[in-house]
Amino acid sequence: MIDFEALYRISYGLFIVCSGDQSRGNGFISNTVFQVTSDPAKFAACCNKNNFTAELIQKTGAFSVGILSEKASSDLFSNFGYRSGRDFDKLAGMQVSYGITGVPIVTNECVAFLEFKVIQTVDVGTHYLFIGELVQSEVFDGTAQPMTYQYYRQVRKGVAPKNAPTYIDPSKIVPNNREDPAKKFKCLVCGYIYDESVEKVKFKDLPDTWVCPVCGSEKSEFTGI
Repeated sequence: MIDFEALYRISYGLFIVCSGDQSRGNGFISNTVFQVTSDPAKFAACCNKNNFTAELIQKTGAFSVGILSEKASSDLFSNFGYRSGRDFDKLAGMQVSYGITGVPIVTNECVAFLEFKVIQTVDVGTHYLFIGELVQSEVFDGTAQPMTYQYYRQVRKGVAPKNAPTYIDPSKIVPNNREDPAKKFKCLVCGYIYDESVEKVKFKDLPDTWVCPVCGSEKSEFTGI
């Protein structure tokens, strides 16, 4: 038997992974960036094949990683985590610089950044694992705490989008036979609140085809608050 709750016990950080150039750039929220060698320093970043950023990484052969602070805003997650960069410019209005390789580096609410040159790409099925050699890095705020995936889930009440390698289908989680205390549910894209005390139908009883009345996001993009 696989107890999917066990997967939530694995430690991760949270990052903004970006690629592209000054004419067209994009990025996404990732919790799957990790160091694989020390000398030279090499890291792996996992990216869904459907992500626009995956195309840009393959095109440029480089990517950047912004290490998010615990205080990173919900708006930042909505911008980079739940919408496609094919539909709008995610970097518009962001604090962006360009690295040695020419890729964009988003510095908003980040404690540090790293920049990589891709040296190997591994096809792992639904995702690519991009292995990059570190070419540049800098700490912005030595006192700020980096955000972990556990903090994001337990304190910020966030969930992984479907494209994330760590996404778990809620139907696979064994129920604990306790009533869910959450009575309000928030859209992670636009912030709309579904309040069960106002609505006639409990959130869990809404059909899977139900979408956010404000932005049209799927039911799976809501989290209890």
